[in-house]
Amino acid sequence: MDWVTAISPSGYKGYKPGLGIVDRCSKTPIFLQYHKDNTAMDTAFSPWNRDISHTGLFENVISDRDAKFKSEIWMNIHKLFGTKLSFSTAYHSQTHVLV
Repeated sequence: MDWVTAISPSGYKGYKPGLGIVDRCSKTPIFLQYHKDNTAMDTAFSPWNRDISHTGLFENVISDRDAKFKSEIWMNIHKLFGTKLSFSTAYHSQTHVLV
């Protein structure tokens, strides 16, 4: 799970940043687009609202140590759903052995 920003100067249909998610089991990529004026609450809940019906509830989420993923709301969502939030290192070494 990681953020993609500055896709193009104008964005696509008003969308600017995006969140890329890859299901490790099925290798299915999911790309969520966001408007620049989305709130933290909208951003944090959208993967759950949009994709839980397709993939099921995430058991473990691995992301980098970006402040967006370490925010209080993000931590509380994982606590609420009972999922584990793991952080990768700078070289993402532990994400390569998890299959």
